[in-house]
Amino acid sequence: MSPVVVTGCQRLLGAAAELEGRPYGLLAHGASVTADCRPLHLALAASVAGPPTALFGPEHGYYGVEQDMVASDHQVDPWTGAPILSLYGDDAESLRPTAAAFDGLQVLLIDLQDVGSRYYTYVATAVWAAEAALAAGVEVWVLDRPNPLGGVVVEGNRVRPPFDSFVGAFDTPVRHGLTLGELVALEAKRRGWPSGWKIWTMEGWHRAMDWAATGLPWIAPSPNMPTLETAVLYPGGCLVEGTELSEGRGTTRPFQLIGAPGVDPAALAQELAARRIPGLSCLPTYFRPQFQKHAGATCGGVLLVPTDAAALPAYRCGVEILAAFKRQLGERFNWRQQAYEFVSDRPAIDLLTGGATARRAIDSGDTAALDAWMAGWRDDERSFDDERQSILLYS
Repeated sequence: MSPVVVTGCQRLLGAAAELEGRPYGLLAHGASVTADCRPLHLALAASVAGPPTALFGPEHGYYGVEQDMVASDHQVDPWTGAPILSLYGDDAESLRPTAAAFDGLQVLLIDLQDVGSRYYTYVATAVWAAEAALAAGVEVWVLDRPNPLGGVVVEGNRVRPPFDSFVGAFDTPVRHGLTLGELVALEAKRRGWPSGWKIWTMEGWHRAMDWAATGLPWIAPSPNMPTLETAVLYPGGCLVEGTELSEGRGTTRPFQLIGAPGVDPAALAQELAARRIPGLSCLPTYFRPQFQKHAGATCGGVLLVPTDAAALPAYRCGVEILAAFKRQLGERFNWRQQAYEFVSDRPAIDLLTGGATARRAIDSGDTAALDAWMAGWRDDERSFDDERQSILLYS
């Protein structure tokens, strides 16, 4: 069956003559594939556009090899011979390409599958690379793809300085309900970009469409995003990165398995059930990560099972999970203290939640304060929904 949705990359392939004779670079990753599952850079190389002059790789590397927060090296693509410039190195300066990166290029193509959560770093990479390319006099073409969480729901508080970072680069709620192209358009408007950029929109996608309806295959955009179910849970599950709990990395179910040694799974599941989170079941379980946090140790915890993705408040789910673990573990519950995405002067959880309120309420056990903070998201959700109306590309 042919996909219902025609992605921006597929539309470009049908008009590849627009690139003929124009040296171009491509910022992409392992999920940047055509409808028949060919890597985009190889499909373009076989077209009249010819092979790319340069490739650019985001976090995890161009081929999606590296784990989170592991630097990627500059490489050479073995199929086309094109150099691959890493946009995720050993320091924060590596996240933004220099003007020299665009020497000899006329066009920068950007084709990155986002997952609809503020923390996912591909959006920051796309915007910063586009801005650098425009400053270097290079055109920017963003090839749009669906938001796996749909384009309707907006959930969570906005992030503002001093809590902006690579995992919160732009002032949006955690679930923003935008495609990558729309996010680029929003930042272009905010930053007053000049002309020289455009979005290759999709055909056949609408805001209420779930992933299954697109007809597109799910290709993991990063090593720990193996399934659509993972993406559904990620707006909440990613918060666990700000703690010493395991978020399931090192298992086959990252962001679904949450736990730590010494946790009573049954008591934890019972406590979460009492919070009545719509669209979610919490299965008490044990698991043993093979790498990263608690590698080799048996962890007690829960398996998160989304029973109704459309009804699930995924961000709230993550906050509730952290509060439940704190109540269970008491003083044995710890926030991450190490540097997180090149930031060491603010707690990782504050970067993820966009402030210190959630951490302080969870630490104090003040359920009323935590509930009040979550209820306060509505103002941010409404104000952002109003702002985004002017840049929406799809009905």
